[in-house]
Amino acid sequence: MEDDLPRIAGVGALVFDVHRRLLLVLRTKPPGQGTWSLPGGRVEPGEDAAAAVVREVVEETGLRVVVRRVVEVVELPAPGGGVYSITDLVCEPVGGTLAAGDDAGDAGWFAAADLAGVPVQPGLLDTLARWGLLPA
Repeated sequence: MEDDLPRIAGVGALVFDVHRRLLLVLRTKPPGQGTWSLPGGRVEPGEDAAAAVVREVVEETGLRVVVRRVVEVVELPAPGGGVYSITDLVCEPVGGTLAAGDDAGDAGWFAAADLAGVPVQPGLLDTLARWGLLPA
């Protein structure tokens, strides 16, 4: 991505349950509307990536998580010529009740076999495979 484009900080959560299923949400708004993706969103002023991902997971799924590690920062084109700079973090669920909220139309746990039949955010599965983080 070009260095002079405005950056929009975001986060994505890689949350696995005890069966190594991956937590995904169904997006109801752009970007990614109509596809299943990692829970996440924009980092708010004064937040760091860890605080933002914990907040976003609760807002979108009802689950409480703790951050275990940063995986990578991914840059994607944003509307209007900007760049989404998304910090992806592995998180562990520690409580709450799974229920779609905020801008998520649905939320659920997905095993690898489940992903073949659902519209997933373009590039997500390739990226997870590259990171060695595909669900079981």
